[in-house]
Amino acid sequence: MGLFAKISNRVLFIINIIVVAVFLFACLNWYFNPQHLPLVSLLGLAFPFLLLLVMFFMVWWIFVKRKWALLSAIAIILGGREIVHFFAFNFNSGFVEIKNQNDIRIATWNVARFIEQRKNNNPGSQARYKMLQQIKKTDADILCLQEFASSPNADWYNNIIAIGRGLNYPFYYFPHFKDGNPLNSGNVIFSRFPIIDSGTVRFPRPTLPEALVFVDIKRGGKMIRIYTTHLQSNQFKKEDISKIEELKGGKSFWGNFPHIFSKLSFAIRQRSVQADMVNDIMKNSPYPVVFTGDLNDVPNSYTYHQVRGKLNDAFLKKGFGIGRTFSSISPTLRIDYFFYDNNFRLQQYKRVLSNYSDHYMLVSDFELIQEAK
Repeated sequence: MGLFAKISNRVLFIINIIVVAVFLFACLNWYFNPQHLPLVSLLGLAFPFLLLLVMFFMVWWIFVKRKWALLSAIAIILGGREIVHFFAFNFNSGFVEIKNQNDIRIATWNVARFIEQRKNNNPGSQARYKMLQQIKKTDADILCLQEFASSPNADWYNNIIAIGRGLNYPFYYFPHFKDGNPLNSGNVIFSRFPIIDSGTVRFPRPTLPEALVFVDIKRGGKMIRIYTTHLQSNQFKKEDISKIEELKGGKSFWGNFPHIFSKLSFAIRQRSVQADMVNDIMKNSPYPVVFTGDLNDVPNSYTYHQVRGKLNDAFLKKGFGIGRTFSSISPTLRIDYFFYDNNFRLQQYKRVLSNYSDHYMLVSDFELIQEAK
């Protein structure tokens, strides 16, 4: 091996060491409360890309200098816990559209206020109509919608009536917020089963006016509790997305990164407060729990681990791959979830890959397997 090759390999190995160190920090980021270390938490967003780099170095050194491949191999083993939170490996997980009569089908979807709020906006696009048709086709017993909007005003769409009466959901709970003009927005839960009780826990300001919403439903003489929420978003506008695309293309780092980092770090810190609240509330539920919602955070984040706690992740049980749920920015963003406790058996799970909203609908069929209180 020539001198140049030796020097090049050593430089590459030093880069390998740095990549491994950053990768391991990304694996550990969920241990650190973002209130104190938001930069470490942001590494979680880079986790799948860092993993690819670590794997690349491992394969490279197998062919060039085998013993140096051990560094990356050990890093992958140490990061195994987070790898299995990020990737699902369930083959042949099909979905039967006709649900078992003993199961409970639940759908969750961030509907982005149905894109069209006023009856005369976006003429001809029919985005809202297509979304309602998708909900109808899903035939869920319980429907959890985030960023939902409705209005009783004649010039705006009344989606409560459109779904409640039009799609046969006679029971609902919608603790809405005024969103300017006559528009009401927030999280809503529709049900084909009677709602026995319901409640809302509002998150503290300065976050967006979001809340954790729950309903108690009696199914076959058994009580269950369904939660849904939408945690603090990054509030990226079109110009922010453009800045992110420039960063991805290697352009204007110092001109764009501080602004994007500021928005991300603010949102991450607010989500940590909200996640702590959700964790405290759900672990004291008197009934079996299913959680649905848009956490706006990835599976190796502090937010994910706090909200999930000891619950099961439906995607990891029945999904495959990364399971992207957000259609913009990066193909690695799984930020919408189904969590459930051991009182339920997950029968099947799917993502509905439509482009009507910037999120994908998730659908799960559950069987209640233990007597509720």
